[in-house]
Amino acid sequence: MVPTVQWKDGAVRLLDQSRLPELVEFLDCRDYQTVAEAIRSLKVRGAPAIGVTAAMGVALGAQTLTASDYDSFAKSLLVICDHLAATRPTAVNLFWAIERMKRLLASLRTQPIAAIKAELLKESQAILDEDIALCKAMGRHGAELIASGQTVLTHCNAGALATAGYGTALGVIRAAWEQGKKIQVIADETRPVLQGARLTAWELMQDKIPVTLITDNMAGSLMRQGKIQICIVGADRIAANGDVANKIGTYSVAVLAKAHGIPFYVAAPYSTIDLKTQTGADIPIEQRNPLEVTTIHGSHPVAPVGVAVYNPAFDVTPADLITGIITERGIFKPGEVAVEFKRNMI
Repeated sequence: MVPTVQWKDGAVRLLDQSRLPELVEFLDCRDYQTVAEAIRSLKVRGAPAIGVTAAMGVALGAQTLTASDYDSFAKSLLVICDHLAATRPTAVNLFWAIERMKRLLASLRTQPIAAIKAELLKESQAILDEDIALCKAMGRHGAELIASGQTVLTHCNAGALATAGYGTALGVIRAAWEQGKKIQVIADETRPVLQGARLTAWELMQDKIPVTLITDNMAGSLMRQGKIQICIVGADRIAANGDVANKIGTYSVAVLAKAHGIPFYVAAPYSTIDLKTQTGADIPIEQRNPLEVTTIHGSHPVAPVGVAVYNPAFDVTPADLITGIITERGIFKPGEVAVEFKRNMI
């Protein structure tokens, strides 16, 4: 796959996902403000990819600081961290990555500033490398759930484009395909920004994995006809009780899957689990620009001017609708994630 995010020639290079599938273009961010705007404007999106990008944004900002003493340097870097943290509120990986960079900064108080800058950059690359490795581990665990001949429904894009590489939900699908399983994928379009149509369909076609695009309101009909055997989606935040926030429309898919007796799985790394958030009701839901709903790509009107718009970017799927959560450590029931998370943090 084309790299989603990477450090290249002193800049954070991002695949501009707002231009896909028409154009494959890269954005070279040479300051942390440009990185922040890329996250805010969905040039990079997907919870794990946002986390990696934020970490690299912190490292990039550090390289530009001129402070010669630790206290001044740290004060300025924390301002950069706050700026990046303010970009999007729902995906917890963003805050996880920034907090990891802050902890490293605190541990380097006695080091020269040049060494601190180098270590911050090294840490951001480690976060990227770890993300790819854990996505592949997630894929190996999740592939066991898919049988040859099955059709998988996925929502939004939880693939290589949403991570540093390989993917979460699509990583599971990709692993099953690499094992030689003859599978089909149904990708719903995912209104209003069309991540399923623009990104998931494009990504799967690049790997020559059979994919069929449907509109969001077709899923129930296909389930009733027996044309879908399993659903796998990603996540932007998992609460301590196993409730999951993911792209708007995920809850509807989960309800339909439950009604038709179809297993519904969530694939996400441990960094998506937020034990500070007790239930899905506590997850902040980002509200986005009405133009995403009233136009296509902001330029082709599909609704009357002035109509009232409600545009939450995410919804919450209750734990009781989720068959299991696929992580790099294995597959767990939603109610088990908090216990397993704590056990693996010891």
